[in-house]
Amino acid sequence: MIVNPAGLPTDYEHGERLTPEGTSVDPILVEIVQGTLSSVEMEVETAIARTSRSPMIRDAHDFRAGIHDRQLRKLTGRSYSALVHPIVRDFPLEEMREGDVFFHNDVYESEGGIGHLPDLCVTVPVFHDGRVVAFVQAFGHHDDIGGAAPGSMPSAATSVYQEGLAVPPIRLWDAGEPNRAALRIMTRNSRMPDSLAADLDAECSACLMGARRLGELFERYGREQVEAAFDTILDQTTETYRREILSRIPDGTYVWEDYAEHDGVDEPRLHTQRITLTKTSEPRLVIDFTGTAPQAKGPINHCGDYVGGNFLKKWLAPILRNLADTPERMAQLDVNEGVVPLIEMRFPEKGTLLTPIHPAPTNARTFVILRLLGVLAGVVAKAVDGRMPADQETIRYTGVYGDDADGNPYLMREVLGGGSGGRYYADGEDTIHVVPDSRNLPTEFTESRFPFRVERLGLAVDSGGPGRHRGGLGYEKHIRMLRDAHFMSIADRSILSCWGVKGGRAGRPFEVTIDLGGPDERVVDALADAESVRSGQVIRIRTTGGGGWGDPLERPYDEVARDVAWGKVSVEGAREDYGAVVSGSRESVTVDEAASDALRSELVTAREPDRPFFDRGPGYAQLSGGAAAAEVDFL
Repeated sequence: MIVNPAGLPTDYEHGERLTPEGTSVDPILVEIVQGTLSSVEMEVETAIARTSRSPMIRDAHDFRAGIHDRQLRKLTGRSYSALVHPIVRDFPLEEMREGDVFFHNDVYESEGGIGHLPDLCVTVPVFHDGRVVAFVQAFGHHDDIGGAAPGSMPSAATSVYQEGLAVPPIRLWDAGEPNRAALRIMTRNSRMPDSLAADLDAECSACLMGARRLGELFERYGREQVEAAFDTILDQTTETYRREILSRIPDGTYVWEDYAEHDGVDEPRLHTQRITLTKTSEPRLVIDFTGTAPQAKGPINHCGDYVGGNFLKKWLAPILRNLADTPERMAQLDVNEGVVPLIEMRFPEKGTLLTPIHPAPTNARTFVILRLLGVLAGVVAKAVDGRMPADQETIRYTGVYGDDADGNPYLMREVLGGGSGGRYYADGEDTIHVVPDSRNLPTEFTESRFPFRVERLGLAVDSGGPGRHRGGLGYEKHIRMLRDAHFMSIADRSILSCWGVKGGRAGRPFEVTIDLGGPDERVVDALADAESVRSGQVIRIRTTGGGGWGDPLERPYDEVARDVAWGKVSVEGAREDYGAVVSGSRESVTVDEAASDALRSELVTAREPDRPFFDRGPGYAQLSGGAAAAEVDFL
């Protein structure tokens, strides 16, 4: 029996076909089953959104649902989800009963499916004829599960024990009966017990409802036919990605790396995340993380090396969709378990950012897991002459907490969006979020519930990386506090920038200023737990701009003029970044083409002859000891 590092057995059955190879199934039934899965997944998420209580779940929509078969394979592809593996590892299928709800959030016992303790996961088995035939699962980022800082994301944590309550897989509901003792333990450890209890109730009820819906599907068509449809759905995904995506990557080996900039404990430095990508003739992708930096003292580690990197395969695969024939085709491609056979992952020894050793902290693991999306995009870009988007924004959490006018404690956190990278066919999108369907909090809601006013919310001018196709803009938000409070932030890309590619330049980094325009104006660290803010002071938050794609001096003048008219690029930015001499008001912007042609010629002449394929922005030199680019940045 194989034992994982937590001392638990891992010889549970998973990942195999449900029916023999070549089993026939009516294609119309496949469409019906696929549509039902999508419908049930969406219905579960809608139920959670309408019945939960916390702003993070109900309003920001920072949660996901997923449907998995009895071999633990993810069947749906609209969104990512956690894994069922830790549940089946500890609770054999034959011991499960209808009405059971399983719960876990322990990072080191989640088999790689949970990244940090605020992500709470509930799993419900689906039964047909007394047997488990599938699973419905939901996990989301909750307000607070204890730990050293409100929100359970202490920026200077050096141990997972400082980050909150860790719960290994447990049976939270037993045959329809809630485990009230376990619920009491969890809510007792939370600073926001009422919202935590309400969110868990919403998630459990929604997944139980989803399980009933799937049970009806099996009842109508029978287990053998439904499971044959499951196999067909995954087979179709495998074949589609093999034919339409992997075939576009030339056989060979490619290397690239990117970096997290700080871990909250040590001084800022380059925390390397490296991918060596090998495309074989099968075709198949081998992703080797050798060269990734040692695990950090602070909380930027991510446990990725479990069950062969199963979670990371499905997490990273959406990046590959950018190789589709058209943007429209890309949008049609879902990511489910069908991508798993096409990817092999090779991890370094224990003790790196991706293979941390318990009890290394992990609450800011977004600095690694989201950066890996960009590392994969970058290494594929080297293989396909840049036919991938430039770098995108990453998750950052900002918020304030304190006591309201009635003396009651409050916690407001927001998952803010930034700009996506420019693409070979279009500019990046402004103020998007990498988490599907997530949103910022409505101003009307926050002002009515928390003691502050939102005085400005708009695009951050010039934040998008210059390029033939400009990077998307981040946004600028001004919050005026009405009572003394504390500001918190978990963010990276405050020194480093979202990189540009194939001549495109980097976007502008993240920045928070407190007491904007006041006597105590100061820029605060992007990792902060308790930055003091007095009543009347303004907090300005500027999120990252996406990287640019292609040479900005090749951007047509009319597009630069349009950007100036729309307030996305300033007059100065047009001149300095695009070599466009513009004048007039925003209602009537004109370009002096003769002067612009001359300026562009001067700018081209002044360039370094051997420019890197990637532009990391000025922050890289600050952390690299003066180097403007890494060795891997050149083709």
